[in-house]
Amino acid sequence: MVARARPAKIGTASDRCYQFLLILSFIFRGKRVEFRWAENSRRCVKGRVRMANESSEIQRASRAATSRPKIGKLLGPAFVAAVAYVDPGNVAANITAGARYGYLLLWILVLSCAAAMIVQYLSAKLGIVTGQSLPQVLAGRMGRGPRIAYWMQAEIVAAATDLAEVIGGAIALNLLFGVPLLWGGVIVGLISIALLGVQSHSGQQKFEYVIIALLVVIALGFLSGLVLAPPNWASVGQGLLPRFAGPDSVLVSASMLGATVMPHAVYLHSSLVNDRHGEAAGAKKLSKETLLRATRVDVSWALSLAGLVNIGLLVLAASALHGVAGTDSIEGAYTAIHSNLGLVIATVFAVGLLASGLASTSIGAYAGSEIMRGLLKVKMPLLLRRIITLVPALLILGLGAEPTWALVISQVVLSIGIPFAIIPLMSLTRNRELMGKYADGRVLRVVANVVAILIVALNLLLVWLTVTGS
Repeated sequence: MVARARPAKIGTASDRCYQFLLILSFIFRGKRVEFRWAENSRRCVKGRVRMANESSEIQRASRAATSRPKIGKLLGPAFVAAVAYVDPGNVAANITAGARYGYLLLWILVLSCAAAMIVQYLSAKLGIVTGQSLPQVLAGRMGRGPRIAYWMQAEIVAAATDLAEVIGGAIALNLLFGVPLLWGGVIVGLISIALLGVQSHSGQQKFEYVIIALLVVIALGFLSGLVLAPPNWASVGQGLLPRFAGPDSVLVSASMLGATVMPHAVYLHSSLVNDRHGEAAGAKKLSKETLLRATRVDVSWALSLAGLVNIGLLVLAASALHGVAGTDSIEGAYTAIHSNLGLVIATVFAVGLLASGLASTSIGAYAGSEIMRGLLKVKMPLLLRRIITLVPALLILGLGAEPTWALVISQVVLSIGIPFAIIPLMSLTRNRELMGKYADGRVLRVVANVVAILIVALNLLLVWLTVTGS
């Protein structure tokens, strides 16, 4: 019988040593594996956190980009100010220029539009950078006596503006419906009260929508005649060459420039941007760079439209009314348009004139209220102010004064007030202590100086020629 081999005994000392070493190797190897796993896990977590942070940053940037307001949504204040540049005074001045001199003085309107853009941009920039209107900034730099004196001249300018607008609207109602001038003034006053009620109760933006709608009506009313009476484009090109035709043409040019650069619009625009974009209006906080960029677009579009309307009026008068007698008044121009272009175009012209008067007188009352609030720190309700400032215009209409003469006088008063508005404005916007990095650069200062000198000189000439009768 074969004896089976006995299994080797494992419990020897050497075997136990070997088993102990094997267990230790597994223990330490496991720790190494565990350590490496933990390290990798930490790296993974860190990577995930970093990716999450980067993702959130990307999402925030994306939300910011998508929530960044489009320029179009920031437009509006300049369109309100632009109404002052297509008021009945502009209508009278531009039609007179075209009827008397054809296309000769077209270059004056082009320069006036460029000057208006610069002045209105400076006014808006002052409001955006300082958070205050031009009257408010001036009030902080004046003593009581000078401040009251400055307010008085500004109020006279605002009253003269209101006078012209009410009279222009009354003339339009008389032309359209035969309404007596006095009652036409009352109707214009009541409608302007309703328009100002929109601003008081519905907010700045809805008021802007109403004014822009009226501005579109004005543009259509004054430019529609060009369809039936197209201009001579060669003569239009010649009208861009600077020249005069005697002292009377200089007088007309000065009145055109005086009717284009309105002092009350200069005071008002700095308030309009804060009423629309300021914190008090509950508007979303935006950077000054964004607002200034939007303002440049706003001013360019609004004043270009106003300039186009003024140019269209002169070109219409030059092509259809040149050499026609009796066109030195709005009524005479309407009669001439009726005779030469027909009832439809004359009616549309009168509708444009009515819209011009309604929109402009609302802006005039608005400007006067802001002037008083800024200089005297007295906030009078717009509707109450509208009623008070309506009285002088109704008195003049009730006394039977010649409407066109009243318009001319109002433009002279406006001309006297222009230096008091633009010179302080340009002095403030170039002040680095006040404006910081947004102060006017060298080129803008030079251009603004030229504009100021040109405007002041021509308007002083207008006043002199009007007073002397030369």
